[in-house]
Amino acid sequence: MGCLDDEGPQDRAAEHKRLAPLLRAWRLTAGLTRGRRKALSQKEVAEAADVSERWYRSLETGGTVSLPPEVLDRLAQALSLGVDERLTLYAHALRGSAFTRPYTVGREGLPDSLRRLVESPLHAPAYLMDHAWNVIGHNAYMAVWFPWIVRDPAPNLLRWALTSPEARAQLTDWHVHAEHYLAQLRFSLLNWPEDRTLDELLDEVLEVAECRRIWHGPTQVLAYRQGHRFRLRLPHVSAQDLTVSTQVLLSPHHPGVRFVMLLQDRAGPAR
Repeated sequence: MGCLDDEGPQDRAAEHKRLAPLLRAWRLTAGLTRGRRKALSQKEVAEAADVSERWYRSLETGGTVSLPPEVLDRLAQALSLGVDERLTLYAHALRGSAFTRPYTVGREGLPDSLRRLVESPLHAPAYLMDHAWNVIGHNAYMAVWFPWIVRDPAPNLLRWALTSPEARAQLTDWHVHAEHYLAQLRFSLLNWPEDRTLDELLDEVLEVAECRRIWHGPTQVLAYRQGHRFRLRLPHVSAQDLTVSTQVLLSPHHPGVRFVMLLQDRAGPAR
């Protein structure tokens, strides 16, 4: 993993290249939201954000421009960005937020407090995951529901979900999960631009034809799957499909580490 100070022109160009399609997609979404059949023009976005058209064009084509907070706020409003999109834009401008600074933590380096939290007697599957979807801690319920975590010496949730035939059988509406995971991966690539393991993870999942189609389709970005409801088909756990919702907690002192619980939901079918 490199340092920010070690980044060269190619690293910065790659990061800008990732932001450009997002800006174009956001302009299109903003136009459609306003009842049009086409994207807002660069000029319209620039006027709404109170910046020059040349400045915005430079941003969208990967140029180096100043991004003070007040400009970010106006730009986010001009593009009608939601929470996930705002986080992505701000992280790009700030070179990663306080919650997405490079931080490496393995099983051995896991803080005792977090380990005790995930291993506490919760009556639901729970796990700890780093910014690259490496599962670095889990409770007994998670091991029973997803035994691949125990079998794999270096379990990675995103790799399993997108490349494993087992995941297609267990995750109902697999293509929806694939869309969500790839949207999250796009968010992470902009938040941790210096982490080459994320680039390697992207290369690996794009070997799957459906993942390539989704990745090169409509551009989406997603920060976290907080509150996402979905169904699981786990015959070794239940004869019927299980409906669960994800609850995600972030650790302020350990950037990138997520505590995730799968809460069984009996309120009705998942969306």
